[in-house]
Order: sequence, then structure tokens, then C-alpha cells
Amino acid sequence: MAGPETLEVERKYDVGAGDELPSLAALPGVDRVGPPEEESLDAVYFDTADLALAARGITLRRRTGGRDAGWHLKLPVAAGERREVTDALGDDPGTVPARLRELVRVHTRDRDLMPVARLQTRRTVHRLFAADGTALAAFSDDRVDARTFLEPAEHSAWREWELELIEGPRRLLKAADAALAATGHRPSALPSKLARGLGGHYPPGSAPVPVPEPEGPASAVLLTYLAKQLEALKRHDPGVREDAPDAVHQLRVAARRIRSALATFRPLTDAGTARTLRSELQWLAGTVGAARDNEVMQDRLLRLIRAEPPDALLGEVGRRIEEHLGAVAEDARAVGLAALDSDRYFRLLDALDVFLAEPPRTEAAEAGARRTVGKLLAKERKRLVREVEALDVDSPGTSPDAALHEVRKSAKRLRYAAEAAVPIFGEQAAGLARAAEEIQESLGDHHDSVVSREVLRGLAAGATGADAFTYGRLHALEQLAGEQARASFFRTWQEAPPEPVRWK
Repeated sequence: MAGPETLEVERKYDVGAGDELPSLAALPGVDRVGPPEEESLDAVYFDTADLALAARGITLRRRTGGRDAGWHLKLPVAAGERREVTDALGDDPGTVPARLRELVRVHTRDRDLMPVARLQTRRTVHRLFAADGTALAAFSDDRVDARTFLEPAEHSAWREWELELIEGPRRLLKAADAALAATGHRPSALPSKLARGLGGHYPPGSAPVPVPEPEGPASAVLLTYLAKQLEALKRHDPGVREDAPDAVHQLRVAARRIRSALATFRPLTDAGTARTLRSELQWLAGTVGAARDNEVMQDRLLRLIRAEPPDALLGEVGRRIEEHLGAVAEDARAVGLAALDSDRYFRLLDALDVFLAEPPRTEAAEAGARRTVGKLLAKERKRLVREVEALDVDSPGTSPDAALHEVRKSAKRLRYAAEAAVPIFGEQAAGLARAAEEIQESLGDHHDSVVSREVLRGLAAGATGADAFTYGRLHALEQLAGEQARASFFRTWQEAPPEPVRWK
């Protein structure tokens, strides 16, 4: 069984072999320093042959010795902070526990995990205590011997200090930085022992994404936005696998934002590449997101039922809705998880990585961002305006549901385009995004009502007596909700339509 998760907050320092230990008792809040505790640690680190995890600052190891022997997966959260997930040692030292494999699958994909290095550490630990006995931190004096299993094999040895918070405040680390800097000791430039142990094998970080500037290339707007959304997609992948709250929604939103940006900014990149990526992203969002659609619909209908007076509800409609949509959602989740373990998904991730590393720019991509992006934003806004004008604004109740859904999709695309353009147009773009989002949300409520009515009709098809009455009542309530959402959209459009950005 997998162990608990913790947030590891620590600082590492480069030191010389003969350097004396610092005066730890002088740190603020420290009342006493515990006696030295000797540990002998032996850790084998696992990664893919091309070090996909190390490239992301992720470490996966099996360690014996010390207080916390077992498997440790450390995922970066912020500078000096990592989420640590543990598991028992198990019987097979060469097989990574299933849960830990799943948590890094978005990075390792279909590549094997293999031993890449072994680090043996002689550690002396001093625990720092407050006056009330609280353990504030653990200070470790480590002497490390590292050997790689990669070709060419490398061997290195060094000494380092490590200060890890237990229950102490983060300001303790800042105080330690200042105290150690006074003796010539600086925080390590590398994020982990593994990074140092890999030596020449340690992969370089990815090239920074260009910062969008009004007079800079328009491609920077697209690439910055795609990089942010791809990172979000990867961040939420493990949550989808573990059924974490809201993870499916967030992964699908990231996929849709990437897809939408590739459509809006298609003049800036190779059309064929963008078309293929958009098609695969549509598959991903639809396949993985189907379970959430059913869960949302189930929650919507059950809330509707709970809001009704008991004497207006006949039969067992609530139970039937819960059983039906629950089963559909469970089947859809299985399909979604299979998609996340498919070659198709892994190749999509590969293609997105390549797109960002070697973007297929067109000549238009090098043009000034303000003018180029402004024109593309204007085009998206005009598209939305045309679709709304095609509706019967004077008689909103006659507007077809399908046409309103298309307006919603156009509003969403405008919203995402405006979000991407915020670095160039600031509050203008932010305001445009908010206005588009308001339209998207009101028409989203309308679309949910349309879909829920379809579900109710399907469930009512074989119903009789009391159940049929309740299904009919719920359908009427959803029809009213749809009409209210439609009216809200038209009111919003007439009172505060999305304003164009000024780019000329």
C-alpha cells in the first residue's frame, strides 16, 4: 500500500570536505540542538534511458537505511519545495510500485524505468528544537558517494549540508541562508543529490519560452500560452489517474485551450501540424472528459430533485438517475483511463513537446505582436458578432438550441484568445476575456439544460405512473432553466457586448 504524501521544504548547501559545522543553536527560534544521529543510506534512482524525470527535476528512488526506508517519489512544487510520495520497499528492488509509475506516466510515457544511479550516503543528523520541545528542522551533514549506471559510467563524491523543515517556519530557512552565507556557504545550484551524481549525464533544462512583447514577434504570444497550458495538462494528468477532484475538468480545459489557440493563431504556424494537433486534442478532451460530463449531469439533476418539495416528487426517479448516470460515468472513466495509457496519447504529448521545442513558424509569426495579434483578436470577435446577429435577437425564444451552442463555442474561443493576448494588451484583453466568459457561462447553463432534457427524455421513455410524472416535472423545470439562461445571454449581449481591443 502506498504511504503518505508530504511537502518537503529544504535547503542544500555546498561545503568543503573539512568545513566545520555551523552554529545551529544561534538560529532564531532554536532553543537546543539534539545529539548527532548516524545513518547509512543506500539509494538506487530510477529514470528512463533519456532521463525524462531528471529533466523535469523529478527524482524516483528506492532507499534502504535511515528512518524512512522505502520508495520515494519527489515532484517539484516550487524552489526548495517538493511533494514527496512514498511506498513500501516491497520484495522486488527492480520493480517500481504501480502508483508511483502512474504519477510520472505523463513524463515517462511508454518508456521503461530503469536504474540510472546509486548514491550511498553517510549522514549525521542534528535535530533543532524549540523551547517547548517542538522539532523545528533536521540538519544533515552528508558525505555522498555516487555512481551512474549510464554509459559512460561516472563516479563522484562530495559533502553537502541539508536543512529540512519539520514543524519550523519557512523563515528559519532564510535565517539559515544568511548565517551560512556569512561563513561562505551558499545554497546548492543543483536541485538534488541525483542532479549532482549524474554529472555529465544530467540533462539541460528546456529553453525558456520567449516573453511576449508588443513590438516582439507574434509567435511569442502563441508559444507562451501553449507552454502554460501544456504544463497544466501534464500537472493534472496524475490527478485524473487518481480520480482527484476537478482533475478531469482542468486537464480537459487545458487541452481545449491549446486546441483553441492553435485555431486562432493558425496563420503563425504550419497549418498541417496545427490541424493534426487540434484533431488529437479534440479526441483527448472528449474521451477523458466524458466521465465528468455524466458526473456533472448527475449532480445537476440530483440538485434539482433536492430543491423540490417532497410531495411534488413521485416514484424513485432520484435513485434511477443516480444509478444510470453513475454507471455511465464509471464506464466512461475506464475509457478515459485507457486513453491516458494509450500510444495515441503518448504520441500527442511527444508532438506537443516537439512543437514547443521546434515551433514551425510562418513568416507572419515574426511580425510585430501588437498588430498581428490585434487583428486575430478582432477576427475572433467579428466571428462571434456574426453568429449572434444571425440569431433572432428580437424574439430570443425562437433561437435554435444548436445555434446558441455555436455562439457559446465562439465565445469560448474568443475568451481563450483574449487570455493569450493579455501580455500584449493588458486590461483591454482581460476585459474582453471576462465579457466572453460571461457569455460562455450563460450559454453553458443553457446547453446543460438542453442535455439534461435529453437525458430525462431517454430515462422517461420506459417509465410509467409516478416515475413518468416526476420525469415530466423535471423536464419542465429544466426547460424553464434553459429559457432563463437564454434570456440572460441576450440581456448580457445587449447591455455589455465584448468590446474590441485597440491595436492600431
